[in-house]
Amino acid sequence: MNALDLARWQFGITTVYHFIFVPLTIGLASLVAGMQTAWVRTGKEPYLRMTKFWGKLFLINFALGVVTGIVLEFQFGMNWANYSAFVGDIFGAPLAMEALLTFFLESTFIGLWIFGWDRLPKKVHLATIWLAALGTMLSAGFILVANSWMQHPVGSVVNPRTGRAEMRDFWALLGNSTAFGAIFHTLTAVFVTAGVLLVAVSAWHLRRGNAPEVFRPSMRLGLVTILVAGIGVAVTGDIQARIMTEQQPMKMAAAEALYRTVAPASFSVFTIGSLDGSKEVWSLRIPGLLSFMATTHWDGTVEGINDVQAAETARFGPDHYAPNIPVTYWSFRLMIGFGLLMGLLALVGLWVFRRGRIPRSAWFYRAALAALVLPFLANALGWVFTEMGRQPWVVYGVLKTANGVSPLVGPGTVLASLIGFTVLYGVLAVIDFLLMARFAKAGPPPPAPPARESEKDIEKPPVLVY
Repeated sequence: MNALDLARWQFGITTVYHFIFVPLTIGLASLVAGMQTAWVRTGKEPYLRMTKFWGKLFLINFALGVVTGIVLEFQFGMNWANYSAFVGDIFGAPLAMEALLTFFLESTFIGLWIFGWDRLPKKVHLATIWLAALGTMLSAGFILVANSWMQHPVGSVVNPRTGRAEMRDFWALLGNSTAFGAIFHTLTAVFVTAGVLLVAVSAWHLRRGNAPEVFRPSMRLGLVTILVAGIGVAVTGDIQARIMTEQQPMKMAAAEALYRTVAPASFSVFTIGSLDGSKEVWSLRIPGLLSFMATTHWDGTVEGINDVQAAETARFGPDHYAPNIPVTYWSFRLMIGFGLLMGLLALVGLWVFRRGRIPRSAWFYRAALAALVLPFLANALGWVFTEMGRQPWVVYGVLKTANGVSPLVGPGTVLASLIGFTVLYGVLAVIDFLLMARFAKAGPPPPAPPARESEKDIEKPPVLVY
C-alpha cells in the first residue's frame, strides 16, 4: 500500500472512531438538559436522579470525544499537507468559529454544570447545561459546513497563481444547500443514538427490577425520542438524496449500482454484482421508488454510472470517476436498514410499555440491549457512504484525493502512525466501554433520606441580644 492508501485508511479509522462519541454527546446533552428542566419545574426527585445518572454517562463520553477530535485536526497537517494548503482559506473561518466559539462555550458551561450543583441557583445551573447542549450542536454545525463545502464547493474561487481555493462569499458557505441537509440529518440522527442508549440501559435495569421510578420514564423518553427523531432522519435523508442527485449524480448512481440511465428508476433492495462491482448480475427492486427519491416524481430520470462517467470525463479529463460500487451500495442500504430496525424497536417498545405497563417477558429487554449497536453502525456507514461515495474527489470537482496527500510523508511513517493510533484507540475504546458499563450498571443515586422533623421537646438555648 502506498502513502495515499494508508493516509486514507488512517483518516477513515479516526473519523469513524471519533463519531462513536460525537452523536452520543450531542444527543445526551439535550436529553439531560430536558430531564433537569423537568426536575426544576416539578421538583420531583426521580427527575433529579435521572439527570445525575445520565449526566455521568454524558460526561464520560464527552471527554473521549474531545481527545479523538483533536487528533483529526492534526492529521490535516501530517498526512494531507497539499489538501490543507488548498482549503486553508475556506476552512479557516468555520473551524475557527467551531474552536473559539462553540468549543469554549461547551467546555465552559459543562464545567459550570459539573461544579455548580448546590452552588448556583437552580435556574442558573439549568441554563449552563442548556448552553452546553447548544454549544455541542453549533460545534457540529460548523464542522458540517466545512465538510459540505468539500461535497459542494460554493462561495469560493481557485486562484490560478497560487493554486489555492479562496473564499469570496462567507454567507454562501454558511448557506450551502448541502450543509442545510447535512446539519439537520446529523442532528436528528444524534437524538436517535442517544434515545437507543436510554432504551438499552433502561431495559437492562427494568428487567432486574432496579429503580423503575427512574428507568421507566427514561425508557419512555428514549422510545419517543427514537420515533420522533427517526422520522426526522427519514425526512432529512430524503432531502439529502435529492440534493445529492443534483450535485453529485455519480454518488446516487453508485448508491443504487445503477449503470444505465433509466426512467422510471426502480430502487434496489438487494443486488448481486460482479466481483469487481462493474456490472449487475441479479437484483430485487421496487419499481419507481428510486425516481421518487431522486426527483420527487415516480417516473423521473436517474443517471447511470456509465453516462455520468462519460460526462465527467468530458468535463474533467480522462480518469475513473466512479467510487467503489460495492462499498457505496451496501453502506447506503445497511444505513437505511439499521435505521428502520430502530424505528421498529421504538414502535414495539411504546406498545409494550403503554398505559404504565412494565412487561415481564424478557424478549423486548434482550432486543433493546442488542439494538445498542445499531445507531453506531448506522452513523459509521453514513460517513463511509458520504466520503467514499465522493471519490476520487476530496473536494468535489476541484481537488482529487490523490493530489491532497502530503508529498514528503512516506508510507512507512504513515503506517507507523496508523498502527500507533489504532492500538491507542483500541485501548481507549476498552476503557470507555468499561467506564460506561460500570456507571450504567451502578444505577442512579439513591433517593434522598426524608427530612427529620424538628425535635420540639428539646429546649433551644436563649438568643442573647446585646
